[in-house]
Amino acid sequence: MSGFLTRGLKLTGFVTAGFIGGYTLNNVANCATPGPGPDSPSHVLLAHKWDYNWDKREPYSLRKPGKSLGNEEKSPPKSTATRHIYLIRHGQYDIDAQDDCGRKLTKIGQEQAKFTGKRLSQLGVKFTNFYVSNMTRALETAKIIEEELGCGEFVVDPILREGPPIPPEPPVTHWNPEKYEFFIEGPRIEAAFRKYIYRTDTDAPEDTHEIIVCHANVIRYFTCRALQFPPEGWLRLALGNGSITKLSVTSSGRVVLRSLSETGYMDPEFLTYT
Repeated sequence: MSGFLTRGLKLTGFVTAGFIGGYTLNNVANCATPGPGPDSPSHVLLAHKWDYNWDKREPYSLRKPGKSLGNEEKSPPKSTATRHIYLIRHGQYDIDAQDDCGRKLTKIGQEQAKFTGKRLSQLGVKFTNFYVSNMTRALETAKIIEEELGCGEFVVDPILREGPPIPPEPPVTHWNPEKYEFFIEGPRIEAAFRKYIYRTDTDAPEDTHEIIVCHANVIRYFTCRALQFPPEGWLRLALGNGSITKLSVTSSGRVVLRSLSETGYMDPEFLTYT
């Protein structure tokens, strides 16, 4: 997680008052690394550097204790392959239904899924994996996308279900789950992040492209965690129904956000955020 600190310790970006990813303001002030320089209008202090072993798959960290380093192990990883992960939010659904079975896609939601499926089919890439939450609105979205892509069956995984990942900062009044809901659902969503967001193997021969159809809270949390932003900032991101958020994870552990809530391929009348 990373934050930015301007002169006078004025908080900006995803940094939250008083606490930054486990560091107090005093910690940051004492440990910060200078930015571009005092004469630069963009002068900042960096809270901390990028953690290259965030997924615990950094090649050298996988070496067994006590094993000597040979020439091969001293050389950098040879693979340049990248995992491209397409996080798809489900289409618009009936929010007034009493349970998940009744929360089916509306006609607009179905059209949104078709737009997204067509967009993905136009990218000219081969999708190697296709994962889906087991909630009704995600399943219906995935089925429509699969029909457009013709890429075979998808894998249903309940760990991708919607839920409250972590108390947001700043808090909001219109949405306030009970503390026990964060306590129960938060670890599951974190486990989903660790399961699905990680670097490619160092011996991977080529890039891979993978689809995950799930939910706004899950995608927003994944995005903050992958970019090492404070995860409590997840609710500051807005995602459109049927949108595409694309993360690219390289074999070195770098993560690039290539798109966030992409919906430009839809006709304007189909843009919704429910």
